[in-house]
Amino acid sequence: MRRPAAAAPASGPGAGAPALDDVGYAVVTRGLTKRFARVLAVDHIDLAVRRGELYGFLGPNGAGKSTTLRMLCGIMAPTDGDGRVLGIDIRAHPERVKSAIGYMSQRFSLYDDLTVHENLTFYARVYMVPRAARGDRIDRMLRLADLLGRERQLAAQLSGGYRQRLALACALVHAPRLIFLDEPTAGVDPVSRRTFWALIRRLADEGTSILVTTHYMDEAELCDSLGFIYQGRLIATGSPADIKGRDFGRVVVEVSTDDPRRAGEALSEWDAVEEVVRAGARLRLIMTPGGPDAGAVAEFLRARGLAVSRAIEVEPSVEDLFVAFVDTQRKGRVREQLQALAEGRAPRLRP
Repeated sequence: MRRPAAAAPASGPGAGAPALDDVGYAVVTRGLTKRFARVLAVDHIDLAVRRGELYGFLGPNGAGKSTTLRMLCGIMAPTDGDGRVLGIDIRAHPERVKSAIGYMSQRFSLYDDLTVHENLTFYARVYMVPRAARGDRIDRMLRLADLLGRERQLAAQLSGGYRQRLALACALVHAPRLIFLDEPTAGVDPVSRRTFWALIRRLADEGTSILVTTHYMDEAELCDSLGFIYQGRLIATGSPADIKGRDFGRVVVEVSTDDPRRAGEALSEWDAVEEVVRAGARLRLIMTPGGPDAGAVAEFLRARGLAVSRAIEVEPSVEDLFVAFVDTQRKGRVREQLQALAEGRAPRLRP
C-alpha cells in the first residue's frame, strides 16, 4: 500500500515545512545551497522527505539533483544552508551520515574483478556489519535482489539489470533506514527498470525511506511525493495528485483528427494552446491557464475544415506538469535577466 504524503508548498523558503529536528522526517533541509565559483548549482532548497516515503527528485540533466544528493550524503559540504539526515547534521557530522545511509550512484559503484558474493562481503565490511550477522545479511541481499545462483559470477560479467540489483544490494547490506538512489535506472532496459522499481516500492512499503533522482517521467508517477528541481531551484513539491490539483491549473486535451499534421500546425499558432505534442494519430494539448475546454478545441479545428473524431479532457501526466513548470520558470529567468541587464547588473550564472 502506498503511504500518504503531505504536500509541502514550494512558494517560498521554508513555507509550510517541518522543523529540522522533526522525528517524522528522514530528510529536512533549509536553504541548502552549493556554489562552484560564480555558478549557483543548488539554490536555497527546502526539502522534506517523510520517514518510510518513496520521494522522487525530478529534473533534467544539470538541474542540481546529483549535487543535492552529494550534500545530503555527506560527500560534499554545502556552501550555505542547513540539513538533517536521520536527525544528523550534514554540516557538523558528514561521516556519521555516510555510515547511517545507503547510497547507490548511477555508475553502480561495483568492483568488476570481484564476484557477486565478494562485492557484498566488501561492502558489509566497509559498513562494519558485525561478523556474526554478516552471513545472514549477505544471504538476505542475494534473495532480495534475485541473485541466488550468481554468487560466484564476476560483477563485470553481469548484465545491466543484474549489475543494478547488485549495486542496490550492496547499498542495503547494512540495513540502512534511508537510501539515496542517484538516477539508478540510467541506461538500463525497460524490463529491468520495471523490476527494479517493484523492488524499491517493496522496500518503501516495508518502512525504508528512499530518495531517488530521475528524469524519467513514468518513474516519477510511482513515487509517493515529488520534488521538481530546475536550474538549482525547487519549483514544486507534493504528491503527484496534489501537484496536479493544486499547482497545475491547466486543461489537457487529447484530439483525434483526420489530418494530425495540419491540425498540429493550426493549434500551435493558437494563443490558447501552450504546447502541442503528437502521439501517433493523436494530439495532446496543454491549454493556457483558464483557457478553453475540449469542445472549444474541436470547434476551432472544424472551423478550419478539419474532421475531429474525438476531443476529450484527460488527466495531466507528470511530464505535462514538469514541462509546464519549467516553461514558467524559463520565462521568469528571461525576465529576470533582462531586468538585471537594464539595471546594469550581471545576471546570476547557472549550470
